[in-house]
Amino acid sequence: MRTLFHHPLSPFSRKVRVALAEKRLDFDLLPEKPWERREAFMMLNPAGEVPVLVEDDGTVIADQIAICEYLEDAYPGHSLLGRDVPQRAEVRRLAAWFDVKFKAEVTDLLVGEKLFKRFSGQGTPHAQSIRAGLANIHYHLDYIGWLAERRKWLAGDDFSWADIAAAAQLSSIDYLGDVPWDDHPDAKDFYARVKSRPSFRPLLADHQPGLAPPKHYADLDF
Repeated sequence: MRTLFHHPLSPFSRKVRVALAEKRLDFDLLPEKPWERREAFMMLNPAGEVPVLVEDDGTVIADQIAICEYLEDAYPGHSLLGRDVPQRAEVRRLAAWFDVKFKAEVTDLLVGEKLFKRFSGQGTPHAQSIRAGLANIHYHLDYIGWLAERRKWLAGDDFSWADIAAAAQLSSIDYLGDVPWDDHPDAKDFYARVKSRPSFRPLLADHQPGLAPPKHYADLDF
């Protein structure tokens, strides 16, 4: 069986999980704690990062961008990139926005400090970083709202990698209850639409031992 090594609250793991489901590909999930640097896992991905996809035939694809490109090439029947060259460029631009900019300016400062630093034993959360993440998220939610107000989906008419990348980051932060939804109704409406997709619902059942999500986390009509 196709297997995805993941961490439940890793936004990149979540991104790949949604994509596999959107492409209707069956897969097993194997949880991994990347900070433990297990020898067997390091053999799959020397970078020691999740996600890692292992195909039925043993083919190993590491790095979330490589996995996304692989899925488009290997299973092109339901493309998440778009129909034409300009649209594909826009999908890639926005996916990179959330994978790189949003993650660095928001997710790493909130989920990284509050969760992964704690799990990996790297010390206590850095209060100034958390304050910066809570301030930065408003700018990104404004941008999501601006896009959602003008387009059917973030990159255009079709659900794409851009939407998956955005929702994957948001869902990890929402697990902590740190998304100020009431201040950004257009972004909230966008996320509610993604939450309602069958591909996304399994993520809402994830629970981290010792840390319960807020009540609205799994509510499709929040």
